[in-house]
Amino acid sequence: MPAGVTTNPAMADAEPTIRFTMRGGQSVVEVGGAWTVFSLRGFRQKAAKALKSAGSGRSAALVDASAVQRLDTAGALEILQLAGDGPHVKVEAADKAHADLFEVVQKNMCAAAPERRVNWFAHWLEEVGRNVVEIYHQLVNLCAFFGEILVVFLEACLQPRRFRASAVVRQMYEVWVRALVIVGVLTFLIGVVIAYQGVQQLRQFGAETFTVEAVGIGMFRELGVLLTAIIVAGRSGSAFTAQIGTMQVNQEVDAMRTIGLNPIEWLVLPRITALVISMPLLTFWGDMTGVLGGAVACTVYLDFTFVQFYDRLRDMVGPWHFYIGMIKAPVFGAVIAIIGCFEGLQVHGSAESVGQLTTKSVVEAIFSVIVLDAIFSIIFLLANV
Repeated sequence: MPAGVTTNPAMADAEPTIRFTMRGGQSVVEVGGAWTVFSLRGFRQKAAKALKSAGSGRSAALVDASAVQRLDTAGALEILQLAGDGPHVKVEAADKAHADLFEVVQKNMCAAAPERRVNWFAHWLEEVGRNVVEIYHQLVNLCAFFGEILVVFLEACLQPRRFRASAVVRQMYEVWVRALVIVGVLTFLIGVVIAYQGVQQLRQFGAETFTVEAVGIGMFRELGVLLTAIIVAGRSGSAFTAQIGTMQVNQEVDAMRTIGLNPIEWLVLPRITALVISMPLLTFWGDMTGVLGGAVACTVYLDFTFVQFYDRLRDMVGPWHFYIGMIKAPVFGAVIAIIGCFEGLQVHGSAESVGQLTTKSVVEAIFSVIVLDAIFSIIFLLANV
């Protein structure tokens, strides 16, 4: 039973038509009209319903395209898909150009590739390998950047005028003076927490007076410098990346190179110098406020006076615990500044890259500080300090 579809009978010669018939026991799809990308909008659903109502539930053996007036690639593909077995169906066309077009489309029709099922273990290994390679390249680039900084630093030592003192002072104000409040508050609270926990735990053994040693050694040796470094990494390290990264986006760094100015000397070296100087000062401030917090807590929970607390601290906590923290501080400051400036110079493209690399620089700086702290701990343990 034949069935036809036309979008506009009055313009049947210009609109696509399709019907399903039987010839000699084989199914035939007859098409006519214009089969172009402009005339096929919404036609597929109508054609599918018409073929279904005509009883065409299987692929056609033949496509009769002798009545097609205009044809393009989209129309040829639509006809072959409606026929069911597009790549293998036989096509009859009165126009040789139409026949050639059908032949080209049929040759390029292929089934979609099956979805590749990835083994989770293989996928995990691939991710691990990719991350390892990325870390390796990052370390190589960081080492090269550090070498470039050393060269510029040595050249500046030979020509002291190249040290930009005004820029260093300005950066010290940002990374030291403006960070005093947050470092002081956090280390003070940490000192209170250490003293409180020490009293609660040591009281079970009648040794709560050793809380003074716990606060002093903990703050001087580890927590003071480590907390300060983490705060500086999140505050100043991210600021270095964002500032230099924004200059990269605005092509200010390229402009500096064009006029003969070295970005390492003008942007990186002042920031590293400022942070190397400021970190010991911030660490000292953090140590003092942390010990003060411990003293306040001990006066509340142990009925100590401030004089008793500091007398015991002076007698029981050796100066080397304080020196160890001071030794770590400039190293941590240099690492944070180098990573922050390095990631800032890696910014390319849009402002989105600035945000991504700023986050990356904070994570890398904190991770590096903790790793270095572990290395220092091992070295001092072996040295029995």
